[in-house]
Amino acid sequence: MTATGIRLHAPAPGWSIDADVVVVGSGVAGLTAALRCEAAGLTTVVVTKARLDDGSTRWAQGGIAAALGEGDTPEQHLDDTLVAGAGLCDEEAVRILVTEGPDAVRRLIATGAQFDESTDGGLELTREGGHHRRRIAHAGGDATGAEISRALVEAVRARGLRTIENALVLDLLTDAEGRTAGVTLHVMGEGQHDGVGAVHAPAVVLATGGMGQVFSATTNPAVSTGDGVALALRAGAEVSDLEFVQFHPTVLFLGPDAEGQQPLVSEAVRGEGAHLVDADGVRFMLGQHELAELAPRDIVAKGIVRRMLDNDAEHMYLDARHFGAEMWEHRFPTILAACRAHGIDPVTQPVPVAPAAHYASGGVRTDSHGRTTVPGLYACGEVACTGVHGANRLASNSLLEGLVYAERIAADIAATGLRTRVPQPLPTAERPAHPLLPPEARFAIQRIMTRGAGVLRSEASLAEAADRLHRLHADARDALDENGKTAEPGVDTWEATNLLCVARVLVAAARQREETRGCHWREDRPERDDTAWRRHIVVRLNPDRSLAVRTTDTTDFPPTLPQSQEQ
Repeated sequence: MTATGIRLHAPAPGWSIDADVVVVGSGVAGLTAALRCEAAGLTTVVVTKARLDDGSTRWAQGGIAAALGEGDTPEQHLDDTLVAGAGLCDEEAVRILVTEGPDAVRRLIATGAQFDESTDGGLELTREGGHHRRRIAHAGGDATGAEISRALVEAVRARGLRTIENALVLDLLTDAEGRTAGVTLHVMGEGQHDGVGAVHAPAVVLATGGMGQVFSATTNPAVSTGDGVALALRAGAEVSDLEFVQFHPTVLFLGPDAEGQQPLVSEAVRGEGAHLVDADGVRFMLGQHELAELAPRDIVAKGIVRRMLDNDAEHMYLDARHFGAEMWEHRFPTILAACRAHGIDPVTQPVPVAPAAHYASGGVRTDSHGRTTVPGLYACGEVACTGVHGANRLASNSLLEGLVYAERIAADIAATGLRTRVPQPLPTAERPAHPLLPPEARFAIQRIMTRGAGVLRSEASLAEAADRLHRLHADARDALDENGKTAEPGVDTWEATNLLCVARVLVAAARQREETRGCHWREDRPERDDTAWRRHIVVRLNPDRSLAVRTTDTTDFPPTLPQSQEQ
């Protein structure tokens, strides 16, 4: 690992606190890691960008996948995951997920999460795309994430964990040997702390969620601006597979100019028997895949886009009128309310849908214990690339991955004796090494990415996106290098700068991968090429802010750290 020396332009920390572990993020991954670390006797601080329950977890509708049903097995779950991952899953990482998953879900239930039950008192399980069995546990019909978030937040508060809300993490602190020494952060609003400060800790767990806001239309909340991936890159960590952004096939279509977070229409609606149709009522997924509407998400998204292009249409339809009012109200109350709020009644009308950016299958590269290429820095959840998802995430594996790998991280931190190391962070650089973009650059980045690196990609579209992103980067860099000026430090400028960082990496990886695989769809390279491309693309940031892009020799991930550097 080589440190870049790059930090966001920000005031020096005006306050600091000490801990054994700082967890950044408060979704299923972050709060699970924090609770397990606290249970192991580690002094743990949770830092979150908004309120504790404001991350992506609470928006998860469908559920959590695990082999909990009669006749189901981890091996069957593994097979479905490997198929969805299109040849790029790390099989050992998936095996860990599916074998440790059922007990992790049971521990979540013991923590207080209440899942929907069938008439016999067992879990009510459903199916989603890519699953050959009913193995999706859900809560509140279509409010699984909200229930999981509620249970974990209540547990965190009941145990008195120290939390810092409304805090945007800025950069990783390291010591003279390049090991993790904590983070700097900016607290917004009132509280015990305000402004830029630091949490000093020998272990940092990134659980910051995704980067969906890099596109104009997404299912992600406004806080999903790729902060964790950008922080890791500036710290010298490697990221992998960032080209694989899953576009959810069925997002409520609000018009061609709709921007920001869009309402999701869960895959579970199709799991219960809804049909995808065009304006003439034709079920166009029949014959395209053995599972039709329940094919893996990349196949369904491509099927929708192809039909849109063939019919010169802006969207397709999801038809579930045959459910009837009672089923809609009982099984999908959240989706029903969202549709009706936008003037659509699924009980009597087909729902207009189109793909939108949903989930990043790639992220900060980790090993099976969540360790990154920076000693003491861990990552779990959507910000991480564990190898579980490969080229396309299997529906409802994300909540399970957050649970399983967060628990493994906590166990590793407890076992390594990190708490005996008192962090001695190096002082932050006096001169900013990274220029900040103005707030309006956020919208420019989103439009560039939507046009050039969305569902449909080509060398021409990606080249144009790369050029336009480079100009944004160069303009900010030149202004800083020539006269020392940069945009005023603040949440808007830090977020825009993080979005540009992850956008550049995503486009670089997408240009490198000259094939179509999983949720990476190259119009000019329509075939999957296992001989040349059944391997991973790894990117790191150079000290001069350029990108170093390499391709692994095999499907296997190389180790994150030399054995001599492990904790």
